[in-house]
Amino acid sequence: MGQDELQKQAFREEAYELLGELETGLLELEQAPTDRDLINRIFRAMHTIKGSGSMFGFNDIASFAHEVETVFEQVRNEELSVTKDLLNLVFSARDHIKEMLDGSLDGQETDPEAAVAILEGLRALQRMAAPAPAAQVEQDDLEPGDSPQAPPAPEGPSLLDAPIVYRIRIKRQTTGSSATENLQSVFEELGKLGQARTIAHTKDIPNLRDFDPDTRYVWWDVILRSAEPQAAIEDVFFFAEGDLDVSVSVLEDLRDESEEDEPKRLGQILIERGDVRPEELERALSNQKPLGRILAEAGLAAESVIESALMEQAVIKEIKAQRPPKPVPALKSAPPDADKAKAAADTSSIRVAAEKLDYLVDLVGELVIVQAQISQVVGQKGDASLTALAEQLERLSDELRDNTLGIRMLPIGTTFSKFRRLVRDLSNELGKEMELITRGAETELDKTVIERLGDPLVHLLRNSIDHGIESPGERAAQGKPAKGTIILSAEHSGGEVLIQIIDDGKGMDPVAIQKKAVERGLIPPDVDLPLKETLNLIFQPGFSTAQKVTSVSGRGVGMDVVKRAIDSLRGSIDLQSEVGKGSTITVKLPLTLAIIDGLQVVTGGEYFVVPLSLVEECVELTREDVENSHGQQIINLRGEIVPYIRLRDWFETPGQCPPIEQIVITGVEGTRVGIVVDHVIGEHQTVIKSLGRVYRDVEGISGATIKGDGTMALILDVPRLVRAVMGRHVERRN
Repeated sequence: MGQDELQKQAFREEAYELLGELETGLLELEQAPTDRDLINRIFRAMHTIKGSGSMFGFNDIASFAHEVETVFEQVRNEELSVTKDLLNLVFSARDHIKEMLDGSLDGQETDPEAAVAILEGLRALQRMAAPAPAAQVEQDDLEPGDSPQAPPAPEGPSLLDAPIVYRIRIKRQTTGSSATENLQSVFEELGKLGQARTIAHTKDIPNLRDFDPDTRYVWWDVILRSAEPQAAIEDVFFFAEGDLDVSVSVLEDLRDESEEDEPKRLGQILIERGDVRPEELERALSNQKPLGRILAEAGLAAESVIESALMEQAVIKEIKAQRPPKPVPALKSAPPDADKAKAAADTSSIRVAAEKLDYLVDLVGELVIVQAQISQVVGQKGDASLTALAEQLERLSDELRDNTLGIRMLPIGTTFSKFRRLVRDLSNELGKEMELITRGAETELDKTVIERLGDPLVHLLRNSIDHGIESPGERAAQGKPAKGTIILSAEHSGGEVLIQIIDDGKGMDPVAIQKKAVERGLIPPDVDLPLKETLNLIFQPGFSTAQKVTSVSGRGVGMDVVKRAIDSLRGSIDLQSEVGKGSTITVKLPLTLAIIDGLQVVTGGEYFVVPLSLVEECVELTREDVENSHGQQIINLRGEIVPYIRLRDWFETPGQCPPIEQIVITGVEGTRVGIVVDHVIGEHQTVIKSLGRVYRDVEGISGATIKGDGTMALILDVPRLVRAVMGRHVERRN
């Protein structure tokens, strides 16, 4: 891959992140349409997409983003209000930019008419908006040596809203082919970030006979008062055309109470900037004239330089006058380095390719296997020194495993954020009012699990919105609020993550579900199923209770896909519902798909691993217990009847059973099921290896692992195994 393609790929990655941030900002802005921080955040995201797109050759994206940015500039200037129509158009613009990014990968062109329709809609809103008077910022006309006056405060927000004063020095490179470049756009961008006062320095322009058209003689000082961080100021020049020598420094920060209250003197400012040497200043101060006049007459500083320094001094005096009184310090304060530590933590991150991370996890998995082999060999040797080294290696291996898997962990909120847009769009499409509340967005989950979890959660949410939440009229008739509520939450529970989707809709009607199942031939007419089994019928392929097919649901495709997707993640799904009150869908998922803790068992000389997160306890199964069950595979466990599955029978393993077998009691989809094995070996750190294509669809097996002695053990897919056994029993009865 060439350098140019690498740069384009970097732009795509950054642009996708910015589009995600843009969508989140728009959703938040819909709830708080006057929030200035949100408006600025959205504007910066669009501005960065435009600038980076132009830089890396995505001119179509840059041109389109520029049009949208122009509209949001009017929103920033309070010339255009944030309305639902505006947000709908900007959402569409965001989606169109994403389509253009996707098209740049596979060479497909986006629909140009869609872009035209979006831009026409935005321009129509601009024409409808009443023009607001543009704020004019007058520049002081200060003579060298005059006592500077503070500039008048503008109408509108207090200048305390722009608490930082920047000095920006802009110089063009000495020579170049673009000497005639126009920097007006740069000054306009700076003006959008706050109050900008500009001084052009022309002292270096020579006489006509010495003038070189390829040399850039003029340079500028800009004193900018703004609320934006320094990075936002520097971004303006990042997108500027041509080669510029730019320095940005903070002169005053009203938020920093550690600054001295006395503003800097003119001479101090000139020395700090390097415009005058200290010895020249001392010599000039021997005169009684005002310092600015002295330096100008002595030829030590051009009048434009003096004027720039006086302007800087006036702005500093102004901001000093507005500084609020210092509060009395509290008895206990935060450590002085707390903010610095937080800033360091915020910036100390690095982007790593997912392929490299996956390879690292694979290497750690191999290390875990080798460590287990070493521990087994050392245990056979019985050497105390080797045992101590093996224990130290095991400890380091465990720490490396945990830290490597921790690197792969991402907050599930990265998935939650896109669902707010889904709920918004579907509520508009279906004419329903609803609110999505998310909880536990900081809950971390393996990135692979998160990537594969998106589609199942989309199906579940769409069904809750379409089948669960009623129309405002129906809800009002039932005494419910017109706006429905969907809660999407996540939390850790041991070695699993619990994800719940809770709605306050009409719930699932078990009578209607059974009726539809009978019509589909899924159950006999005379069967009376328990509530849990009735609800689980919705996961059957082709099952749907919708009266009509819509663009959202009704074709019976979705819930069975959800079930298969959750199963492939070694998770489980549970349904609870009450007619008229709502439904709760609980999804349990393992934290990671790479390395798990398992319980190693053996049957007929073959080794298996049961995921430890499913194991509740282990009990004995004697011949007497088998005879007392009268041929039924059940056991009385402290007064509870628990069915069990014999691994020996399921896998048709030859040989005789031992006199006393072991039952591993597991929890599967809210019920307890036993798995009968010959012996339980103990806990085993399991590195999951995928099976070949031939064995991928074997019922009851989800993968394999390598033991310490180099032999292989199969990992049991307990939920799938239980469903397969139950399915066989149903077939035999029928």
